[in-house]
Amino acid sequence: MLDKQNLFISGECGYHTFRIPSLLVTREGTVLAFCEARKSGAGDAGEIDVALRRSLDNGDTWEPIQIIAGDGTSTIGNPCPVQDQETGTIWLLLCRNAGDGHEKDILAGKAMREVLLIKSDDDGVTWTDPKDITADVKRPEWTWYATGPCHAVQLQSGRLIVPCNHAVLNPETSSSGPYTAHVIYSDDHGAKWQIGGIVGLNTNECALAELPDGSVYINMRSYHGQNRRASAWSLDGGLTWSEITIDEALIEPVCQGSVIEDGRGGILFSNPASVKRSNMTVKASMDGGRSWTMEKVLHEGPAAYSDLAIAKDGTVFCLYECGEERPYERITMACFSRN
Repeated sequence: MLDKQNLFISGECGYHTFRIPSLLVTREGTVLAFCEARKSGAGDAGEIDVALRRSLDNGDTWEPIQIIAGDGTSTIGNPCPVQDQETGTIWLLLCRNAGDGHEKDILAGKAMREVLLIKSDDDGVTWTDPKDITADVKRPEWTWYATGPCHAVQLQSGRLIVPCNHAVLNPETSSSGPYTAHVIYSDDHGAKWQIGGIVGLNTNECALAELPDGSVYINMRSYHGQNRRASAWSLDGGLTWSEITIDEALIEPVCQGSVIEDGRGGILFSNPASVKRSNMTVKASMDGGRSWTMEKVLHEGPAAYSDLAIAKDGTVFCLYECGEERPYERITMACFSRN
């Protein structure tokens, strides 16, 4: 059975568009649904805040939208949450730039892109003011930077590891080289963060899952011109990565996707499984992302970004952008139980 609820609808609460969904089920069982609340338009720059809705009953009902991060007319977005299972602290990684700092200006080295961190110690009810961690996780020659956008993970070792991507400035051309995925991590419960392994070129928005053998799988948006996702694996907690593999089974329109451990020794993957932004689909793998089977088509029409989470009872949550005429009309939560 597939249940759906529209959690964020364009035009509500004084915001033109809601985009960039991210999900977390806390150790208490609370479901947290994050996204960007774009004030005046659907574009990636401008006045953008971070919105949250909470569910205390496994997604049946939802608290009203609350804005948990904003900075006047600036852009704050790319929400990427992770909970430390030992301390209970929820960390939310974010990015910030000036409202008129468009991506092309950042790539040209003409505008700044910063990395922020906020946290909650009460299951997402309240959040701290942002802390700027840019100097710890971004190299001076990097221009573009993005966290997630989707959830981060905590490894069995306790390491908090966050999927990110960047681009490097070429001073001679005043432009940046290809997008490149990387990770950042903390081994001290979020007190300090540092740069981990850098994956191959021509990849950016990415998602992580720890496999039963302790290796880490990364699934990435790909710019290799084949309309397929890119993958790599790490045997040392994200400090180094294998060569990139182009996954022929995962068709994509060059868009974001999500992966998550499924609690059964496998992983789930969601994305618009098409050469255009449509056909939001969840697939399953029992061999660490090396082969896939069809799990569920959630929305055949226009669709784009998504994120996955697993409830304590095994229910699968997928929070995704969709619509009837364009992919960004609403952000919908779908939930289903697996056989």
